[in-house]
Amino acid sequence: MSRLATATIHLGALRHNLACVREQAAGARVMAVIKADAYGHGLERVARALSDADAFGVAAIADGLRLRAAGHRQRIVVLSGPDSPADLAEMRRLNLDAVIHHDSQLAWLAADADPRPLRVWLKVDSGMHRLGFPAARVAQVHAQLAAMSNVDDEIVLMTHFAASDEFENPLTHAQIEQFEQAVAGLPGPRALSNSAGVLGWPGARGDWVRVGGLLYGLSVVEGKTGADFGYRPAMTLRTRLIAVNELKKGERVGYAATWAAPEDMRIGVAAIGYGDGYPRSAGSGTPVRIRGVDSAIVGRVSMDLITLDLRDVPDAEVGDEVTLWSANLPAERIAAAAGSISYELTCGMTRRVLFVEDDA
Repeated sequence: MSRLATATIHLGALRHNLACVREQAAGARVMAVIKADAYGHGLERVARALSDADAFGVAAIADGLRLRAAGHRQRIVVLSGPDSPADLAEMRRLNLDAVIHHDSQLAWLAADADPRPLRVWLKVDSGMHRLGFPAARVAQVHAQLAAMSNVDDEIVLMTHFAASDEFENPLTHAQIEQFEQAVAGLPGPRALSNSAGVLGWPGARGDWVRVGGLLYGLSVVEGKTGADFGYRPAMTLRTRLIAVNELKKGERVGYAATWAAPEDMRIGVAAIGYGDGYPRSAGSGTPVRIRGVDSAIVGRVSMDLITLDLRDVPDAEVGDEVTLWSANLPAERIAAAAGSISYELTCGMTRRVLFVEDDA
Protein backbone atom coordinates (compact mmCIF):
# COMPACT_ATOMS: atom_id res chain seq x y z
CA MET A 1 0.00 0.00 0.00
CA SER A 2 2.67 2.49 0.93
CA ARG A 3 4.29 2.12 -2.49
CA LEU A 4 1.37 4.13 -3.86
CA ALA A 5 3.17 7.17 -2.44
CA THR A 6 5.36 8.38 -5.31
CA ALA A 7 7.82 11.27 -5.45
CA THR A 8 8.57 12.43 -8.98
CA ILE A 9 11.86 14.31 -9.28
CA HIS A 10 11.90 16.81 -12.14
CA LEU A 11 15.43 16.90 -13.53
CA GLY A 12 14.62 19.74 -15.93
CA ALA A 13 13.49 21.86 -12.98
CA LEU A 14 16.81 21.26 -11.25
CA ARG A 15 18.72 22.39 -14.33
CA HIS A 16 16.44 25.41 -14.75
CA ASN A 17 16.99 26.41 -11.13
CA LEU A 18 20.77 26.15 -11.42
CA ALA A 19 20.63 28.43 -14.48
CA CYS A 20 18.53 30.93 -12.51
CA VAL A 21 21.03 30.89 -9.64
CA ARG A 22 23.88 31.54 -12.06
CA GLU A 23 22.03 34.52 -13.49
CA GLN A 24 21.34 35.98 -10.07
CA ALA A 25 24.81 35.18 -8.76
CA ALA A 26 26.28 37.72 -11.20
CA GLY A 27 29.40 35.75 -12.09
CA ALA A 28 30.06 34.11 -8.74
CA ARG A 29 30.84 30.41 -8.78
CA VAL A 30 28.02 28.16 -7.57
CA MET A 31 28.28 25.50 -4.89
CA ALA A 32 25.23 23.23 -5.15
CA VAL A 33 24.38 22.07 -1.65
CA ILE A 34 23.19 18.48 -1.85
CA LYS A 35 23.39 17.45 1.80
CA ALA A 36 20.62 15.39 3.43
CA ASP A 37 20.37 13.20 0.33
CA ALA A 38 19.96 16.34 -1.77
CA TYR A 39 17.19 17.70 0.46
CA GLY A 40 15.39 14.38 0.09
CA HIS A 41 15.51 14.37 -3.72
CA GLY A 42 18.28 11.75 -4.05
CA LEU A 43 21.99 12.54 -3.95
CA GLU A 44 23.16 10.79 -7.12
CA ARG A 45 20.26 11.82 -9.35
CA VAL A 46 20.49 15.46 -8.27
CA ALA A 47 24.28 15.55 -8.72
CA ARG A 48 23.80 14.14 -12.22
CA ALA A 49 21.24 16.83 -13.06
CA LEU A 50 23.44 19.56 -11.52
CA SER A 51 26.70 18.34 -13.03
CA ASP A 52 27.45 21.88 -14.29
CA ALA A 53 27.76 23.20 -10.74
CA ASP A 54 31.24 24.44 -9.82
CA ALA A 55 31.24 22.47 -6.56
CA PHE A 56 28.98 20.33 -4.40
CA GLY A 57 28.39 20.99 -0.71
CA VAL A 58 27.78 17.98 1.56
CA ALA A 59 27.47 17.40 5.29
CA ALA A 60 29.40 14.13 5.51
CA ILE A 61 32.47 12.51 4.04
CA ALA A 62 30.27 9.52 3.15
CA ASP A 63 28.39 11.75 0.71
CA GLY A 64 31.68 12.69 -0.90
CA LEU A 65 32.47 9.00 -1.29
CA ARG A 66 29.14 8.40 -3.03
CA LEU A 67 29.73 11.32 -5.39
CA ARG A 68 33.23 10.19 -6.30
CA ALA A 69 31.95 6.64 -6.84
CA ALA A 70 29.35 8.09 -9.23
CA GLY A 71 32.15 9.73 -11.23
CA HIS A 72 31.81 13.38 -10.19
CA ARG A 73 35.09 15.25 -10.36
CA GLN A 74 34.26 18.80 -9.31
CA ARG A 75 35.12 20.20 -5.91
CA ILE A 76 33.20 18.66 -3.03
CA VAL A 77 33.10 20.70 0.17
CA VAL A 78 32.42 19.01 3.51
CA LEU A 79 30.56 21.83 5.20
CA SER A 80 31.49 21.00 8.78
CA GLY A 81 34.97 19.75 7.92
CA PRO A 82 36.75 16.88 9.66
CA ASP A 83 35.20 15.41 12.80
CA SER A 84 38.36 13.57 13.87
CA PRO A 85 42.04 13.46 12.90
CA ALA A 86 41.43 10.28 10.89
CA ASP A 87 39.06 12.17 8.60
CA LEU A 88 41.94 14.13 7.09
CA ALA A 89 43.37 11.09 5.32
CA GLU A 90 39.98 10.16 3.87
CA MET A 91 39.37 13.72 2.72
CA ARG A 92 42.70 13.72 0.91
CA ARG A 93 42.01 10.30 -0.62
CA LEU A 94 38.71 11.51 -2.00
CA ASN A 95 40.03 14.99 -2.86
CA LEU A 96 37.46 16.75 -0.68
CA ASP A 97 37.60 20.33 0.56
CA ALA A 98 37.36 20.90 4.33
CA VAL A 99 35.61 23.76 6.09
CA ILE A 100 37.73 24.67 9.13
CA HIS A 101 35.73 26.30 11.91
CA HIS A 102 37.29 25.25 15.24
CA ASP A 103 40.60 25.12 17.09
CA SER A 104 40.44 21.33 17.35
CA GLN A 105 40.59 21.09 13.56
CA LEU A 106 43.57 23.45 13.46
CA ALA A 107 45.38 21.19 15.92
CA TRP A 108 44.65 18.10 13.82
CA LEU A 109 46.02 19.80 10.73
CA ALA A 110 49.13 20.99 12.54
CA ALA A 111 49.84 17.46 13.80
CA ASP A 112 49.12 15.77 10.47
CA ALA A 113 52.25 14.38 8.82
CA ASP A 114 50.68 13.91 5.40
CA PRO A 115 52.34 16.49 3.12
CA ARG A 116 49.60 16.54 0.48
CA PRO A 117 47.92 19.97 0.48
CA LEU A 118 44.29 19.96 1.65
CA ARG A 119 41.95 22.60 0.24
CA VAL A 120 40.31 24.47 3.09
CA TRP A 121 37.53 27.00 3.62
CA LEU A 122 38.02 29.19 6.70
CA LYS A 123 34.68 29.84 8.38
CA VAL A 124 34.10 33.21 10.01
CA ASP A 125 31.46 33.62 12.71
CA SER A 126 29.99 36.95 11.67
CA GLY A 127 27.00 36.76 13.99
CA MET A 128 25.20 33.44 13.70
CA HIS A 129 27.25 32.02 16.61
CA ARG A 130 27.01 28.42 15.52
CA LEU A 131 30.25 27.42 13.75
CA GLY A 132 33.23 29.58 12.88
CA PHE A 133 36.07 31.62 14.33
CA PRO A 134 35.29 34.97 15.94
CA ALA A 135 36.01 37.90 13.66
CA ALA A 136 38.83 39.13 15.91
CA ARG A 137 40.74 35.86 15.40
CA VAL A 138 40.31 35.40 11.67
CA ALA A 139 43.58 37.04 10.58
CA GLN A 140 45.53 34.97 13.10
CA VAL A 141 43.85 31.69 12.06
CA HIS A 142 44.35 32.51 8.40
CA ALA A 143 48.07 33.04 9.09
CA GLN A 144 48.25 29.68 10.87
CA LEU A 145 46.66 27.90 7.94
CA ALA A 146 48.77 29.72 5.38
CA ALA A 147 51.93 28.64 7.22
CA MET A 148 51.00 24.94 7.04
CA SER A 149 52.66 23.15 4.14
CA ASN A 150 49.84 20.56 4.11
CA VAL A 151 47.20 23.24 3.39
CA ASP A 152 46.53 24.47 -0.15
CA ASP A 153 47.66 28.02 -0.89
CA GLU A 154 44.13 29.19 -1.77
CA ILE A 155 42.06 29.56 1.39
CA VAL A 156 38.42 30.41 0.80
CA LEU A 157 36.94 32.80 3.37
CA MET A 158 33.29 32.07 4.18
CA THR A 159 30.49 32.92 6.57
CA HIS A 160 26.85 31.99 7.08
CA PHE A 161 23.86 34.31 7.44
CA ALA A 162 21.35 33.85 10.25
CA ALA A 163 18.40 35.86 8.91
CA SER A 164 18.97 36.49 5.20
CA ASP A 165 15.41 35.29 4.46
CA GLU A 166 14.17 38.47 6.20
CA PHE A 167 15.11 41.04 3.59
CA GLU A 168 14.64 44.01 5.92
CA ASN A 169 16.44 42.51 8.89
CA PRO A 170 19.49 44.65 9.82
CA LEU A 171 21.31 41.58 11.15
CA THR A 172 22.44 40.61 7.64
CA HIS A 173 23.85 44.09 7.01
CA ALA A 174 25.74 43.76 10.29
CA GLN A 175 27.02 40.30 9.36
CA ILE A 176 28.27 41.49 5.97
CA GLU A 177 30.10 44.37 7.62
CA GLN A 178 31.55 42.09 10.31
CA PHE A 179 32.78 39.62 7.70
CA GLU A 180 34.34 42.30 5.51
CA GLN A 181 36.18 43.76 8.49
CA ALA A 182 37.40 40.33 9.57
CA VAL A 183 38.83 39.38 6.15
CA ALA A 184 40.10 42.81 5.10
CA GLY A 185 43.49 42.46 3.46
CA LEU A 186 43.48 38.66 3.47
CA PRO A 187 43.97 36.81 0.17
CA GLY A 188 41.45 34.28 -1.04
CA PRO A 189 37.96 34.04 -2.54
CA ARG A 190 34.96 35.14 -0.51
CA ALA A 191 31.79 33.08 0.07
CA LEU A 192 28.85 34.65 1.92
CA SER A 193 25.43 33.93 0.44
CA ASN A 194 23.09 31.01 0.92
CA SER A 195 19.84 30.71 -1.08
CA ALA A 196 18.10 33.61 0.64
CA GLY A 197 21.27 35.64 0.37
CA VAL A 198 21.24 35.19 -3.40
CA LEU A 199 17.63 36.36 -3.55
CA GLY A 200 17.71 39.31 -1.21
CA TRP A 201 21.28 40.55 -0.73
CA PRO A 202 22.95 41.45 -4.04
CA GLY A 203 25.81 43.10 -2.17
CA ALA A 204 26.82 39.75 -0.69
CA ARG A 205 27.49 37.75 -3.84
CA GLY A 206 31.23 37.37 -3.27
CA ASP A 207 33.22 34.88 -5.36
CA TRP A 208 31.12 31.85 -4.40
CA VAL A 209 27.43 31.38 -3.58
CA ARG A 210 26.34 28.36 -1.58
CA VAL A 211 22.83 27.42 -2.66
CA GLY A 212 20.54 24.66 -1.42
CA GLY A 213 16.79 25.25 -1.28
CA LEU A 214 16.55 27.35 -4.45
CA LEU A 215 17.98 24.50 -6.52
CA TYR A 216 14.96 22.44 -5.50
CA GLY A 217 12.52 25.27 -6.17
CA LEU A 218 11.93 25.83 -2.45
CA SER A 219 11.71 29.07 -0.49
CA VAL A 220 11.99 29.80 3.21
CA VAL A 221 10.99 33.43 2.77
CA GLU A 222 7.79 33.79 4.76
CA GLY A 223 4.71 34.03 2.55
CA LYS A 224 6.64 33.28 -0.63
CA THR A 225 7.17 30.17 -2.73
CA GLY A 226 10.12 29.31 -4.91
CA ALA A 227 7.91 29.97 -7.93
CA ASP A 228 7.40 33.55 -6.76
CA PHE A 229 11.11 34.08 -7.48
CA GLY A 230 11.12 32.22 -10.81
CA TYR A 231 12.23 28.81 -9.52
CA ARG A 232 10.48 25.52 -10.30
CA PRO A 233 9.73 22.86 -7.68
CA ALA A 234 11.78 19.75 -8.32
CA MET A 235 9.53 17.29 -6.46
CA THR A 236 5.91 16.27 -6.94
CA LEU A 237 4.46 13.99 -4.25
CA ARG A 238 1.39 11.91 -5.09
CA THR A 239 -0.59 8.95 -3.85
CA ARG A 240 -4.06 7.46 -4.53
CA LEU A 241 -7.40 7.02 -2.84
CA ILE A 242 -7.83 3.50 -1.48
CA ALA A 243 -11.30 4.01 0.02
CA VAL A 244 -14.29 6.35 -0.22
CA ASN A 245 -16.66 6.27 2.74
CA GLU A 246 -19.99 7.84 3.71
CA LEU A 247 -20.26 9.73 6.99
CA LYS A 248 -23.31 10.96 8.85
CA LYS A 249 -23.34 14.42 10.40
CA GLY A 250 -21.47 14.36 13.71
CA GLU A 251 -19.49 11.17 13.04
CA ARG A 252 -15.83 11.52 13.92
CA VAL A 253 -12.71 10.63 11.97
CA GLY A 254 -9.31 9.25 12.91
CA TYR A 255 -7.21 8.97 16.04
CA ALA A 256 -8.50 10.89 19.06
CA ALA A 257 -11.67 11.68 17.07
CA THR A 258 -10.49 15.26 16.59
CA TRP A 259 -12.74 16.07 13.62
CA ALA A 260 -16.48 15.63 13.23
CA ALA A 261 -18.43 15.69 9.97
CA PRO A 262 -20.40 18.96 9.80
CA GLU A 263 -23.01 17.31 7.55
CA ASP A 264 -23.69 14.04 5.79
CA MET A 265 -20.71 13.71 3.45
CA ARG A 266 -18.10 11.50 1.82
CA ILE A 267 -14.49 11.19 2.91
CA GLY A 268 -11.58 9.66 1.04
CA VAL A 269 -8.77 7.63 2.51
CA ALA A 270 -5.37 8.09 0.81
CA ALA A 271 -2.31 5.87 1.11
CA ILE A 272 0.27 8.12 2.72
CA GLY A 273 1.19 9.04 6.28
CA TYR A 274 4.00 9.99 8.57
CA GLY A 275 5.63 6.61 7.90
CA ASP A 276 6.23 7.93 4.38
CA GLY A 277 7.43 11.28 5.64
CA TYR A 278 4.21 13.26 5.31
CA PRO A 279 4.13 15.56 8.37
CA ARG A 280 1.99 14.34 11.26
CA SER A 281 1.59 17.96 12.32
CA ALA A 282 -0.46 18.72 9.19
CA GLY A 283 -3.90 19.22 10.70
CA SER A 284 -7.42 19.41 9.38
CA GLY A 285 -7.60 21.91 6.52
CA THR A 286 -4.16 21.16 5.10
CA PRO A 287 -4.66 21.30 1.32
CA VAL A 288 -4.40 18.43 -1.16
CA ARG A 289 -5.64 18.13 -4.75
CA ILE A 290 -7.87 15.41 -6.19
CA ARG A 291 -8.77 15.40 -9.89
CA GLY A 292 -7.28 18.89 -10.07
CA VAL A 293 -9.69 20.17 -7.41
CA ASP A 294 -8.65 21.58 -4.04
CA SER A 295 -9.53 19.37 -1.10
CA ALA A 296 -8.22 19.12 2.44
CA ILE A 297 -7.19 16.74 5.19
CA VAL A 298 -9.69 16.00 7.94
CA GLY A 299 -8.63 14.39 11.21
CA ARG A 300 -5.13 13.36 12.18
CA VAL A 301 -2.41 12.12 9.88
CA SER A 302 -1.63 8.54 10.84
CA MET A 303 1.38 6.36 10.01
CA ASP A 304 0.01 5.01 6.74
CA LEU A 305 -3.12 7.00 5.89
CA ILE A 306 -4.77 10.39 5.66
CA THR A 307 -8.48 11.14 5.41
CA LEU A 308 -9.81 13.76 3.01
CA ASP A 309 -12.88 15.95 2.62
CA LEU A 310 -14.57 14.99 -0.68
CA ARG A 311 -17.44 17.48 -0.62
CA ASP A 312 -15.89 19.49 -3.47
CA VAL A 313 -14.97 16.35 -5.42
CA PRO A 314 -18.32 14.53 -5.60
CA ASP A 315 -17.20 12.15 -8.36
CA ALA A 316 -14.00 11.02 -6.57
CA GLU A 317 -13.51 7.26 -6.49
CA VAL A 318 -11.03 4.62 -5.41
CA GLY A 319 -7.86 4.82 -7.48
CA ASP A 320 -7.99 8.57 -8.05
CA GLU A 321 -4.68 10.39 -7.80
CA VAL A 322 -4.09 12.61 -4.77
CA THR A 323 -1.44 15.32 -5.03
CA LEU A 324 0.25 16.27 -1.77
CA TRP A 325 2.56 18.92 -3.24
CA SER A 326 3.54 20.00 -6.74
CA ALA A 327 3.98 23.04 -8.95
CA ASN A 328 0.25 23.72 -8.53
CA LEU A 329 0.23 23.01 -4.79
CA PRO A 330 3.51 24.41 -3.43
CA ALA A 331 5.22 22.53 -0.62
CA GLU A 332 5.51 25.88 1.16
CA ARG A 333 1.71 25.87 1.65
CA ILE A 334 1.80 22.43 3.23
CA ALA A 335 4.75 23.42 5.40
CA ALA A 336 2.93 26.50 6.65
CA ALA A 337 -0.09 24.38 7.58
CA ALA A 338 2.19 21.95 9.40
CA GLY A 339 4.14 24.65 11.26
CA SER A 340 7.31 23.73 9.40
CA ILE A 341 9.36 24.73 6.34
CA SER A 342 9.43 23.18 2.89
CA TYR A 343 13.00 21.93 3.38
CA GLU A 344 11.87 19.69 6.24
CA LEU A 345 9.06 18.23 4.14
CA THR A 346 11.24 17.10 1.25
CA CYS A 347 14.06 15.94 3.54
CA GLY A 348 11.55 13.82 5.43
CA MET A 349 10.66 11.41 2.62
CA THR A 350 11.30 7.83 3.76
CA ARG A 351 12.32 4.66 1.96
CA ARG A 352 8.67 3.62 1.63
CA VAL A 353 8.16 6.30 -1.03
CA LEU A 354 8.76 5.24 -4.63
CA PHE A 355 11.05 7.72 -6.38
CA VAL A 356 10.80 8.22 -10.12
CA GLU A 357 12.37 10.77 -12.47
CA ASP A 358 11.20 12.82 -15.40
CA ASP A 359 12.97 15.43 -17.51
CA ALA A 360 10.40 18.19 -16.97
